[in-house]
Amino acid sequence: MKDKIIITIGRQFGSGGRELGKLLAESLGIDYYDKKLLIEGAQHAGVSCEYFENRDEKAPSFLGGMLSPWVNSSASWYGGAMCYGTDDNTYLCQCEVIRKIAEKGSCVIVGRSADYVLRDYPGALHIFVHAPIEKCAERIVARGEAKSIEEAIAKAKKVNKLRANYYNFYTDKEWGNAASYDLTFDSSKISMEQAVEIIKSLFQK
Repeated sequence: MKDKIIITIGRQFGSGGRELGKLLAESLGIDYYDKKLLIEGAQHAGVSCEYFENRDEKAPSFLGGMLSPWVNSSASWYGGAMCYGTDDNTYLCQCEVIRKIAEKGSCVIVGRSADYVLRDYPGALHIFVHAPIEKCAERIVARGEAKSIEEAIAKAKKVNKLRANYYNFYTDKEWGNAASYDLTFDSSKISMEQAVEIIKSLFQK
């Protein structure tokens, strides 16, 4: 596995996508990125991390960036557009950060439509992790992000809707559709460790 390894992971909320990403990165000895992308994107664009957090994996509001109080005077050019903190330009900035990360070296990138941004990147592997919503809810409760299964299910539905709207708006593919990815895993039927070994075997071959 001497060649560059680029893995992107899309995921349903509570399915364990971040856990898989971290295990993969650790097992392969490569960099891992999820919300670190927000920090790097904000630093490059001259926009505060707070703004990136507020717009993370959300489709444009069409109103939220017109007079954004978070923008400073050091806004930058990305992809031919000035990044002043509007929704679309925030997305452009994040895309540029994703591309630069992939160019820099081997990595695992979770979410942020990274599979689409790097769709033409040679050798990149694009993965989606999903599970029945009840299983996702159990994981959400176990990690302390909801107090009950009912609350966790409601939260999962809301976050998944936001992620789907974001992905479907900015790409010409469908979030969660198996045809949009190279490989999909149901985390209720396969352990994270088993998934890691399957993915590693693909690169070894």
